[in-house]
Amino acid sequence: MRLKVSRSKNAASLYVTKTIYEGKKERTITVEKLGTEKELREKLHGADPYEWARKYIEKLNLAEKNQNREVLVKFKQSKRLTKDQQRFFYGGYLFLQPIYHSLGLDRICSTISGEYKFTYDLNSILSHLLYGRILFPSSKLNTFQESKKFLEQPDFILQHVYRALDVICEKDAYIQSELYQNSKAVSQRNDRILFYDCTNFFFEIEQEDGIKQYGPSKEHRPNPIVEMGLFMDGDGIPLAFSIHPGNKGEQQTLIPLEQQILDDFQHAKFIVCTDARLSSTTNRKFNDKPGRAFITTQSIKKLKKHLKEWCLNPEGWKLEGQEKDKNGKPATFNLNQIQEDEKLAEKLKNFTFYKERWITKDGLEQKLIVTFSLKYKAYQQKIRQKQVQRAIQMLDGSLSSLKKHSQNDCKRFIKKTGVTADGEVADKEVYELNQSVVDEEAKYDGFYAVCTNLEDAPPAIVKINHNRWEIEECFRIMKTDFRSGSAYVRTENRIKAHFMTCFLSLVLFRYLERELKYQYTCEEILDTLRDMNFFAIAGEGYIPTYARTDLTDALHEAFGFHTDYDIVTEKQMKKIFRDTKKGKKGTQNL
Repeated sequence: MRLKVSRSKNAASLYVTKTIYEGKKERTITVEKLGTEKELREKLHGADPYEWARKYIEKLNLAEKNQNREVLVKFKQSKRLTKDQQRFFYGGYLFLQPIYHSLGLDRICSTISGEYKFTYDLNSILSHLLYGRILFPSSKLNTFQESKKFLEQPDFILQHVYRALDVICEKDAYIQSELYQNSKAVSQRNDRILFYDCTNFFFEIEQEDGIKQYGPSKEHRPNPIVEMGLFMDGDGIPLAFSIHPGNKGEQQTLIPLEQQILDDFQHAKFIVCTDARLSSTTNRKFNDKPGRAFITTQSIKKLKKHLKEWCLNPEGWKLEGQEKDKNGKPATFNLNQIQEDEKLAEKLKNFTFYKERWITKDGLEQKLIVTFSLKYKAYQQKIRQKQVQRAIQMLDGSLSSLKKHSQNDCKRFIKKTGVTADGEVADKEVYELNQSVVDEEAKYDGFYAVCTNLEDAPPAIVKINHNRWEIEECFRIMKTDFRSGSAYVRTENRIKAHFMTCFLSLVLFRYLERELKYQYTCEEILDTLRDMNFFAIAGEGYIPTYARTDLTDALHEAFGFHTDYDIVTEKQMKKIFRDTKKGKKGTQNL
C-alpha cells in the first residue's frame, strides 16, 4: 500500500491505494480515504499530515504482513455489479489437493504428457475431474463448467477433457501401478490382505453396445450394464480395479486383475478375501500357492450333508480365550444348553463361538470354519419376522400370482397350490404361508462359515473376513455419493476412463477419511467440503461463506493451513495454493 495525493484547485486529498491484479491486468484501487490536507492538519493539531500518512501506511503494511489488518469494504446501493465478474468460488478442493500431490498424480500426468507430447495440461484436467467428482458429481461438460468456480481457474477447454479421457484409458495399467508405488512411498499400506468384490453400473439405453451388455443387475434394472471388479487393501484403501462387459461372469474377473497386481504392482504375497459369489474352485486354487492364500465365505446350505450336519451340531463349540477348562482339558460348549439358560445366554450374547475342521473339496484341501453368535441369530430372526409379516399382508391382499423373486424376497415364504373342493389338482390357485420354508431357514440362524487354506487361529481369520463390509462401503460411496453410474460418455475408452476417475476420486476420499482419523461419516465430510466456499473481494481477498465447525477445525489442523478467518488475503490464499501443491506436510502419516 502507498500514499496517493489528489490535488485540485482548492484542496489536496490523501488516499491509501494498492495495486491488484485481475488475471494478467494490473489495476490500482483505493483502500481508504484519509481526508483533505486541511482536515488532517486540524485533526492533527497542526502536525504534518503527509508525515503522519506515511507512518500510518507503514503500520497498515506491517499489519497486513502479520495478517492482522482491519479490512474496510465499502458497498454502494446504487452501483451495479460488473458484468461477467465472478465473485463466488468453491474452496473445498483445497483439502483434496495435498493428497492428490502427495500420491504423485501430478508426476504421473507429467510422465504421460512427455510421452504423448500434447500441449494441453493433463494434470489440470485430471485434478479437476477428481475434485469435481467428489464435490459436484455430474457430466464431464458440467464438471468443466463448474470447475470455473474453483479458486484456481482451469486452463483447458472442453475438447481437451474428452481427448484426455482417451489417454487416461490407454494408460490405465500404468496409472494404477504408479499410484500404488507412490502410495507406498508416502505411507505404509496394509496390502498383506486384499479384499475383492464386484458391482455393476447400468446405462439408460435399451440396445447393447460394446462393453454395455445385459447381465444380472444388482439394481434389478432392465438396462445394459458394465461390471467393475475392485481390490481394496486391509485399511479400506482401493488398490486396483478393472471394467468388464456386463454379461461376463463375476468369478472370471478375479484372476485377470490379480495377475495384473502380480505383474505390474510387483506384489506377490497377499491373502485374497472374497464372498461366496466369487469363491470358485479355480479362484481358490489360483491362490493356493506359496506366499498367497484365500479366505472366502461359504454357504452352509450348499455343503454336503455330513458337513452341513457337522456345522449345525450344537456340540463341540469353542470360545476365544477359553481354550481349556478348569481341569486343563479343551473347553467346549453346547449351544442348546447355552440357549436354554437365559442368564447364561444373556451373558454370552455378544460372544462368537467357533469350530473348525479340514476338508477336501474338488481336490483342494482347505479349512472350514463355522461361527455362531446369539446376537447374529437374533438379528436374522428379526429380519425374517418382518419378511414373514410382509408375506402375510400380501396373502391378505389381492395376490393373484407369484412372479419371479430373489432369494431374499418375502415371496419365497408363499406357497401356491392348485386344488378343487375335493382336494384334487385343478385350475383354481390357493396361496398360503409356507411354514416349512420358514422353519428350514430358521435352522441356520446365527451360523456363518468361511473356507481358507491358512492355518491361523479361527478368530483371526473370522476377524479378517468381517472387514469385507468396507469394500461394500467403497461401492456405496461411488454409486450414491459420487454418482459414478452417471456416465455421460459413449465410447468404450471414455467409459473406462470415466471409471478410472471415479476410482481415483475414491482413493483421494478414503485417504481424506484416514487423515480425519475416521471420526466423521462420509456424508458429514462431503457436506462440509461442498459447503466450504468463498466470496471474493477484489483487491482484498476472500471471505469464507461457511460455518466454522469441529469438522472444519479438524480439516485445517490435519492439513496445516487455515481459511477460517474473517477474510483471507489474496497473498495468503496464493501461499495456500502453493503449499497444497507440495503435498501434505508429514506425508509419512498420510
